[in-house]
Amino acid sequence: MIQSRTHTCGELRIRNIGEKVILAGWYENIRKVSKNLGFLILRDFYGTTQIVIETEEMMNIMDGINNESTISVEGTVRERSSKNPAIATGDIEVVPDKIKVLGTCIHNALPFEINRSTEADENFRLRYRYLDLRNPEVKSKIVLRSKIVAELRQRMTDLGFLEITTPILTCSSPEGARDYLVPSRVHPGKFYALPQAPQQFKQILMASGFDRYFQIAPCFRDEDARADRSPGEFYQLDMEMAFATQEDVFSIIEEVLPPVFEKHGVYKAASKAPFVRIPYLEAMDKYGSDKPDLRIDLTVQDATECMSDCGFEPFSGNVVKAVVVDQFTATRKVIDKLCNDVFIQTDNKAYWFKLDEKGEFVGGISKFLVNIKDKVVEALNLKPGDFVGLAAGKKLKAQKTAGVLRNMLGANCEAHMKKDCYEFCWIVDFPMYEIGDESGELEFCHNPFSMPQGGMEALLNQEPTEILAYQYDLVCNGVELSSGAVRNHDPEIMVKAFNIIGLGEDDVKAKFPAMYNAFCYGAPPHAGIAPGVDRMIMLITGEDSIKEIIPFPMNKSAMDVMMNAPAEVDAKQLDDVHIQIKREKADE
Repeated sequence: MIQSRTHTCGELRIRNIGEKVILAGWYENIRKVSKNLGFLILRDFYGTTQIVIETEEMMNIMDGINNESTISVEGTVRERSSKNPAIATGDIEVVPDKIKVLGTCIHNALPFEINRSTEADENFRLRYRYLDLRNPEVKSKIVLRSKIVAELRQRMTDLGFLEITTPILTCSSPEGARDYLVPSRVHPGKFYALPQAPQQFKQILMASGFDRYFQIAPCFRDEDARADRSPGEFYQLDMEMAFATQEDVFSIIEEVLPPVFEKHGVYKAASKAPFVRIPYLEAMDKYGSDKPDLRIDLTVQDATECMSDCGFEPFSGNVVKAVVVDQFTATRKVIDKLCNDVFIQTDNKAYWFKLDEKGEFVGGISKFLVNIKDKVVEALNLKPGDFVGLAAGKKLKAQKTAGVLRNMLGANCEAHMKKDCYEFCWIVDFPMYEIGDESGELEFCHNPFSMPQGGMEALLNQEPTEILAYQYDLVCNGVELSSGAVRNHDPEIMVKAFNIIGLGEDDVKAKFPAMYNAFCYGAPPHAGIAPGVDRMIMLITGEDSIKEIIPFPMNKSAMDVMMNAPAEVDAKQLDDVHIQIKREKADE
C-alpha cells in the first residue's frame, strides 16, 4: 500500500469500524449543516467515502480549501446512522482527526461540474480532459478499455500468437489514406512516414519464418474524423498467420471476439461461430451496404421493372430500390424527417407510399402508381398496411440510399430490430478492382496485397472488374470492424496484379522493395486481419462517439486542444530537419 494512505476511498466496510485510517483523494464537495457539522465526499480512483466534519475547527480548515484539491484525511471509521446503499462504502463514514492539503486547486470555479462533465461542450471537455477523466462515468470506460485490451492479448497468446512490435518510423507507402510525414535530420530532403498499418512488416514476418503474429498496433492516417473514426491515430488488433487460409482467420476471430463482447458488453449476447457470410455483391443488393446491420430483419428489393416507367421523373431511366415495412405506423412528420435524414446522409432523395387497409395506395408518390397498382403489389408482395420506402439513381447510388433508408426504418420500428445483441457477419468475395469515383481509372478495390481468386489464371483471362479477391470484412451491428485478406505472396502474381492498373515490375520493386524481395526468397501462403480496437470498445460500451473510449482524443479538426497540437516550432528546429515553411502571400 502507498505510504500516504492505509486504504482507498472504495475499500472501507463494516469490518473496519473502529480502525484508525488514512485516506487520500480529491475533495469532491461538502454539504454543510451548520458551522460545526458537514458531510464531505472524498473521491479517488477506487470510489468515494463520506467524511463527517463535527468541529468548527475542522470546518474552518475546509472553508479554506477549494473543491478538487487533493487532501489527506486521518481519522476513525464508524458506522453510518443513515446508510447509502448506492455506494460501496455506504455503511461507514470517517470522523477526521487531521486534514492535510496535498495538492491545491487554486481555482475557485471549475470549467464544469466534474460529475456532469459529459454535458459540457466537447472542446471544453477535451481542453480540460484531466478534469473530464475525474468523472467516474468517463473514467470507467478507459478502465474497461484497459481490461478489454488485456483480455484480447491473453486470448491471442493462448492461441499461440506471438506479440511483436513493428516500427513506427518507416517509409511512405500507398495504403489509401494520407501519410503523416517526419523529416529526417541526418538525411536532408528525405522523410519517414508513420505507418498507416503494419501491413508490410507483418507480411515480411511471415516470410521470415514466424508462424502467428499479433500486436495492439498504433496506426496513423491523416484523415477526417467521424463518429466511429478518430483522426490521426487509432489502434487495431493486428494479426497474421503463415500457411493459413481464409477459414483459419475466420476461426480465430470467431473464437476470440464473441466472448469478449458478451463478457464486457452492454449486450450479453453475441453471434456464435460460424458467423454469417455474405458475398459483397449480395450484401449491396440485399442490404444496400457492405456493412449491414443484421439486427434489422428488413431487406432491399429491386423495383426497377415495375416502377421505372411509372411517370415519376426521378425513377425514369434509373434503378429503383424498395424497402417494405409491414404495419409501419409513423406519422407524416416522422416520415418526412426520416426522408430528410436519408438525404443528408446520401445526398439522394428517398420517397414513399403506403398500401392502406382498403388496398389503395396513399401518401408520398402514390398518385404515380395508381395505374400499375396490381403490378407493384405483386412485384413487392405487398399486404394492406405495408409502408414502402424507395430510392432511385444509378445502381450503386440507389443501393446505398436504400441501405441508409433500411437502417433508419429499422431504427424506427422496434418489431424489425433486435437491439440487445451483437450480430457479427463476414462480407466476402470483394471485387479485386473497381473504377475509381474520382479518377475514373481502374484501381484496386481494397487491399492491393490481396490474392486474386483464381490466381494468375484469373488475372490473365478475366475482365479486371469481374475478378474477385480473397478479401473479407468483419462487420458488427452495422459497423465495419476490420478488413483482412489472404495475401498475394507470389511475386509473379503480384507484379501482374499491379500491371493491370498500369504499374510495372519496376514500380512494384520501387514501392515495396523489402516485401517484394522477401517474397522472392520463398514466402509461405499467409492471411490476416486487424479489427479496430477503438471501434470494438465503442460497440462494447454502447457509445455513439469513439472519443468517449479514447483517453486523450483529438477534436473533429484533428487538434489536441489540451496540448495545443499541432503547433508551430521555432526556426532552429526547422533548420535542423532542413525544412522551410512556404507561406501563402496575402492578397494585395
